[in-house]
Amino acid sequence: MEDKRILYVSSEVVPYLAENEVSLMSYDVPKMINDQGGQIRIFMPRYGNINERRHQLHEVIRLSGMNLVVNDMDMPLIIKVASIPKERIQVYFIDNDEYFKRKATFADEDGTLYPDNDERSIFFAKGVVETVKKLNWVPDIIHVHGWMAAMLPVYMKHFYKDEALFADTKIVTSVYGQSFDGTLDMEMIKKVAFDDVPESDIASLAEPNYENILKVAIAHSDAVIVASENVSDEMVKFIEASGKPFLPYVEKDKFAEAYTNFYKNQVL
Repeated sequence: MEDKRILYVSSEVVPYLAENEVSLMSYDVPKMINDQGGQIRIFMPRYGNINERRHQLHEVIRLSGMNLVVNDMDMPLIIKVASIPKERIQVYFIDNDEYFKRKATFADEDGTLYPDNDERSIFFAKGVVETVKKLNWVPDIIHVHGWMAAMLPVYMKHFYKDEALFADTKIVTSVYGQSFDGTLDMEMIKKVAFDDVPESDIASLAEPNYENILKVAIAHSDAVIVASENVSDEMVKFIEASGKPFLPYVEKDKFAEAYTNFYKNQVL
């Protein structure tokens, strides 16, 4: 994978958030490619429970300052950056006071999902793409982890489909076991459709539960990785029926070789 450029877009990454399947793989996979001589960038949301002082985040003024439109509202984009100690891996943080200031990730202290999680995911997807455009950094692969990042494949295939920068970029989505119950805002499909995304292509978002959000991401990806042992049978069948190249679940201690071969032989 030497000199290949891979952009990792994730809901959660250690050491900035607690360890779970998504946050650990969102660190381990980029580290593996970095160790192989690949060029990587990691993007994640700058949630309010990330300690900026401890992790030495700082704002990148030249990348910040633009407004992104979400559901016909202008939302300022703030970009921060930090380096993972000892790894020389840069992590970019998508921030906005309205969406990411609160001191938790996806739900309040009672476990109730934030009502604007759908808009946060749209803002995150647009923020990543706009920042990569400003960096003028052309990824060979964009690898998506976690449901908060799941709108990125949709926006890449519709809203940003004419961007020459990404003409040859392939999108891989990792699918993990269900991480929230219930649904996001039932108006989500209309908010995504506002950005000239045909409702027929995102019909599953009429009921934006965890699996339907991932199904839409899969439908707009070029390849899929089953990243968790507890992905539902229905989801696995959906992945198989999609006709996309996919990597079945592999144990953590064997993922490095499997992911590298998948990138080389099925994606690139």
